[in-house]
Amino acid sequence: MSVRLSGAGVVITGGGAGIGAAMARRFAAEGARVVVADLDGEAAGAVAEEIGGVAVAGDAAGEEGVRGLVATAKETLGAIDLFCANAGVAPLGGPEVPEDAWAQAWDVNVMAHVRAARELLPDWLDRGRGHFLATVSAAGLLTSLGSAPYSVTKHGALAFAEWLAASYRHRGITVQAVCPQGVRTRMLADSGPGGELLMGRSAIEPEQVADTVLEAFGDGRFLVLPHPEVAEYYAARATQNERWLGGMNKLQRKIESVLNQ
Repeated sequence: MSVRLSGAGVVITGGGAGIGAAMARRFAAEGARVVVADLDGEAAGAVAEEIGGVAVAGDAAGEEGVRGLVATAKETLGAIDLFCANAGVAPLGGPEVPEDAWAQAWDVNVMAHVRAARELLPDWLDRGRGHFLATVSAAGLLTSLGSAPYSVTKHGALAFAEWLAASYRHRGITVQAVCPQGVRTRMLADSGPGGELLMGRSAIEPEQVADTVLEAFGDGRFLVLPHPEVAEYYAARATQNERWLGGMNKLQRKIESVLNQ
């Protein structure tokens, strides 16, 4: 199902910078009325002021924070037509990552989507339409070397988006998952030399992600791939799994070699 942005009420979490800010600008240029939500209230305010939107500062992952965001957005917009679950965190490391960092990754990268859907679905099902856009990352289709919490939770985010699409498509709910590889954001910068080695060469700007999302709104496709080659990697992972794992391990050894220099 195609999506029309002109006059639409849109909420974007993590909208103060990166992909979220780029989508806010792009959607507003198409005539959308945008609520920019971010833990960084100053950043959210700056983007909202730039595009003529409304800023909501605070947690958009916890149960109370999500409930408050949706309520505020409904008061501001009248109705939410498009919800962009874009906020994300990527703590570096594996099983040794502290429990609180794992818990935060689950909250922000997965449960924020679940909690938003819980608040949005009753109205959307009554109206017979609604649009949920999840910023998943190619990590949800493949893996993310260097950050087990990010990889695991992005797989969870993809699984939840797929479940929503499978469960509610016939009732007018459009669900899309945008899955870029490297994007020139603070998250990529924080990933260190390993992230730059893996994704630096193919990294794109946030505006390119927003443009791809806008294009995908035309046909409502589930997987939105700003890096088209991810489709090939995803197919290889499923059909040539041993070979794919061997290639990923080769990359891991290359990262370790660079980091140990």
